[in-house]
Amino acid sequence: MKQENFAMLCDFYEFTMSNGYFKNGFYEKNVWFDVFFRKVPDDGGFAIAAGLEQVIDYIRELHFKDEDIEYLRKKGIFDEGFLKYLKNFKFSGDIYAVPEGTPVFPNEPIMTIKAPAIEAQLIETFVLLSINHQTLIATKANRIVRAAQGRAVLEFGSRRAQGASGAVLGARAAYIGGCAGTACTLTDELYGVPAGGTMAHSWIQMFDSEYDAFKAYCELYPDNPTLLVDTYNTLKSGVPNAIKVFKEVLLPQGKTKCAIRLDSGDISYLSKKARKMLDDAGLTECTITASNALDENLIRDLMMQGAQVDTFGVGERLITSAKSPVFGGVYKLVAVENESGEIVPKIKVSENTAKITNPHFKKLYRYYDRESGKALADEICVYDETVDDSKPHTIFDPNATWKTKTLTDFTARELLVPIFENGELVYDCPSIGEIAAYCREQLDLLWDEVKRFENPHTYYVDLSEKLYEIKNILLSVANASL
Repeated sequence: MKQENFAMLCDFYEFTMSNGYFKNGFYEKNVWFDVFFRKVPDDGGFAIAAGLEQVIDYIRELHFKDEDIEYLRKKGIFDEGFLKYLKNFKFSGDIYAVPEGTPVFPNEPIMTIKAPAIEAQLIETFVLLSINHQTLIATKANRIVRAAQGRAVLEFGSRRAQGASGAVLGARAAYIGGCAGTACTLTDELYGVPAGGTMAHSWIQMFDSEYDAFKAYCELYPDNPTLLVDTYNTLKSGVPNAIKVFKEVLLPQGKTKCAIRLDSGDISYLSKKARKMLDDAGLTECTITASNALDENLIRDLMMQGAQVDTFGVGERLITSAKSPVFGGVYKLVAVENESGEIVPKIKVSENTAKITNPHFKKLYRYYDRESGKALADEICVYDETVDDSKPHTIFDPNATWKTKTLTDFTARELLVPIFENGELVYDCPSIGEIAAYCREQLDLLWDEVKRFENPHTYYVDLSEKLYEIKNILLSVANASL
């Protein structure tokens, strides 16, 4: 089997367009593309940006092999000059992006690419693949973590993920979103996401009795073992046998940390009964883990019912974001460079107003209230605008068509940071732990109303007056041409 080259993980029309750009002389023309999304999954109030590190790795390794060029040659539609161009291909442009773990909102740029037309076009598929997938899973994971109200959530979804990379990178994204760890060993080895696990029902079935299985496991792993108690009968045999083994094997060694796992049945009822049995036996430090097709809605119900669960293991409904399995990030042309080097804004017009794009090379600001530290609004500005947070600043109400909100005591922060400049990496990638900590910090800066599960408050995302006027001019020109 041929070795995969992700340069070829590309929609075929990217090659046909790029060949056309080459023939028309556009390959030297700089263009600007934005990555943004239009709707938050699960009707939530925000998403969590993820996937940047994989885009960085892709850009750094981006090249075409001889066999790739020969494959394209055999298609019989590509110019030899274009194929020669690909032989020496290297990304030479600029990329700006919000750091991974940043809460982001619809229609604002979370990544901007400035590059010669062919370079910008050919990276579209992989950029969207990486950002869409990991942003989706990080966002879903955070919903689940918030539903757990401080209880640990572990990602258990590898065997139900869509492919190997879906499992590995999905677990990475889940950790960014707030999960405490994963069952995926490879994600730990590659990215440092803490992996852990105990036993399946097959371990218990291999022994002559449930008691023997528990005893053997605790003798092998006496430091905080977790025993799966629902193979036969949770309350009649599973929990009693676990208690017996904990007392016989762990307590004589002075070890009191241990756990049981519930993987079937009525989790709320069983956890309450198990908790009482453990406490009555003096095993008050023994914790309870629950798994089995959980998501934020089921976990929220369990919490409301007073379930005695300390840790949740969440699998397929997290790793596939089962209720909203697609993140609709798009990659749209917003500007081109003309012959004199000027940036010319471009707009996509649609009868569906939600699909009308915001033109131009842009900045993204986030404004914070100085007193509370909470995020007040985001504003999308033209690249050459600068916001002075030492004086009042007026922004649009997103539900109105006139300026209505004036910020006074606030601080401004640019969200898009340089990643590549002239093809060279200028960004120091943080560790996965640093990204997860940054995500927690940024989420604390959102008002609780924005984080509601049902009917969250609509966060302000405004266009600057200058950008608003440019957009209206382009729309007027487009309408006049009809």
